[in-house]
Amino acid sequence: MSKNLTNRAEDYSKWYNELVVKADLAENSAVRGCMVIKPYGYAIWEKMQAELDRMFKETGHVNAYFPLFVPKSLFEAEEKNAEGFAKECAVVTHYRLENDPDKEGKLRVDPNAKLEEELIVRPTSEAIIWNTYKGWIQSYRDLPILINQWANVVRWEMRTRLFLRTAEFLWQEGHTAHATKVEALEEAEQMNNVYAEFAENFMAIPVIKGVKTESERFAGAEETFCIEALMQDGKALQAGTSHFLGQNFAKAFDVKFTNNEGKLDHVWATSWGVSTRLMGALIMTHSDDKGLVLPPNLAPFQVVIVPIYKNDEQFDLISKKANTISKELKALGVSCKFDKRSTHRPGAKFAQHELQGVPLRIAIGPKDLENNTVELARRDTLTKEIVQMDDLTQTIKGLLEKIQNELFTKALNYRDTHITEVEDFEEFKTVLETKTGFISAHWDGTAETEQKIKEITKATIRCIPMNNKLEDGKCIYSGLPSTQRVLFAKAY
Repeated sequence: MSKNLTNRAEDYSKWYNELVVKADLAENSAVRGCMVIKPYGYAIWEKMQAELDRMFKETGHVNAYFPLFVPKSLFEAEEKNAEGFAKECAVVTHYRLENDPDKEGKLRVDPNAKLEEELIVRPTSEAIIWNTYKGWIQSYRDLPILINQWANVVRWEMRTRLFLRTAEFLWQEGHTAHATKVEALEEAEQMNNVYAEFAENFMAIPVIKGVKTESERFAGAEETFCIEALMQDGKALQAGTSHFLGQNFAKAFDVKFTNNEGKLDHVWATSWGVSTRLMGALIMTHSDDKGLVLPPNLAPFQVVIVPIYKNDEQFDLISKKANTISKELKALGVSCKFDKRSTHRPGAKFAQHELQGVPLRIAIGPKDLENNTVELARRDTLTKEIVQMDDLTQTIKGLLEKIQNELFTKALNYRDTHITEVEDFEEFKTVLETKTGFISAHWDGTAETEQKIKEITKATIRCIPMNNKLEDGKCIYSGLPSTQRVLFAKAY
C-alpha cells in the first residue's frame, strides 16, 4: 500500500496530499475546499480533543456552544475584526428555495425570501459571544467568564489543502472575560503555554513560544501569543494562537461592569484556539516515505496484533493468546487492536498498519505459541525483535514511552539544527533557499521593512520569541538599529 507514496524529497507537497488520502485520514468533498474527515483521521482528532479538553478544564474553563450564524451588524461592530475577516466570509442572504417554473425539477432562490439582515457564517465567534456576554456581565462578581467551545468555522479560502487550509474546519475557541488587564494578559499567556505543553507532550512536536508582530496579529487583538513549529521540509507552521483582546470587543459591544470600587469599566478579554490544522502538523513532523508515524500518546491504537495462521485450529489458539495480551495491555492503559480480519493476508495488514502509523505491531504465529514469544515491530524505526510473552506487556509499556520521547527528540534536533543566525540580507536569502528552516535575524521593528522582506522572499516573521535576549544589531534589510533578533521563515 505505502510503496505508491511519492518520495518526500521529490515532492513534499504531493507526498503529503497522497498520505492524507491513502492513510484514510480525509478526502476532498463535493463542496469546494471542504473535506470529509474519515473515521481513522477523526479518531486522531478525538484523541487531541480529549486531551485538550481535559487541560482546559484543569485550568478552570467550561464548555458552551454559540450560534453558527452572526448577524452582519454584530460582525461589523468591531471594525478591525470585521475588516480582517471580510474577504473570507460566507454570507447567507435568503432562507428558502422554490421550484423554478422554467426548469422542471430545478430549484432556485425564492426572491421573496430575502433575509431582513444578512447572516455571516462564523469565521470566528468573538462578535456573537461578546454580544451575549453583554447580558451576562454587570458586576465584578460575574467575572471571570472562562468559556471554550468546540465548533466548526468557515473561512472561504481560495487555495485549500486537506487539514492545513480548508474552507470549513473544526476547532476549539476559548473566549474569556476579566476584570483587569493583568488577569487577561495572564490568561492569554497561560493558554499559549497549555498549547505548547500539549504540542510537546502529546504531539511530540517541539514549539517556539512567542508573540506576533503587529501586522501578523489576530484582527482586533492588542497582542497575539503563538506557538511555532517546524515541518520536515523546513517550513514553519503556526500551531496555536492566544490573543489578548484588551477592551476592544467590550467597547464595541458596550460590555461594562461595576468594579469592586463601585466604578463602571469595560471588561478585558482574551480568545484562543487550535484547529484540525494540528492534524497537518502531526503528519508533517513525524511521517516518512512509508506512511504515517504517530506518537503513541495520540495514536488511535498504540498496538495492533496480527495473527499468522493456516487453518481454523491455529487461528483459535492464536486468538485466545491475542485476546489475553489485549486484555493485559488495556489494563495498563494501552490501547490495542486485534486485527482478525479474514479478508486480508498478514502482509496486507502489515502494510496498512505501517501506512497508518500504528506505533507497535505484534505478529503471532504457531511457532510463537510453541516458543512462548512474539515478533514485536516498531513503526518509527522499522525495527523488529523477538520478545518473550511473559515480559511482553511491560516491554510494550516502556517501549511506547521510549517511542514518544525519541520522536520528540528527533524533531527537536531537526528544529534546532535549522535555526540559523544571519547578519545581512544576502545571507538571509541564501539560507532561505538552500537550508530553509527558521532564520534568526535583526529587524528594525517597522511594518514597511517586514512587508518588503515578505514581498521579496515570501518569508514572514513567525514570532518574536518569548524571553528574547536584548542584543544590539542592524536590521538585515534597512540597516537601521535593532535591539533583538526575530524568527523568519516561509510558512504554511
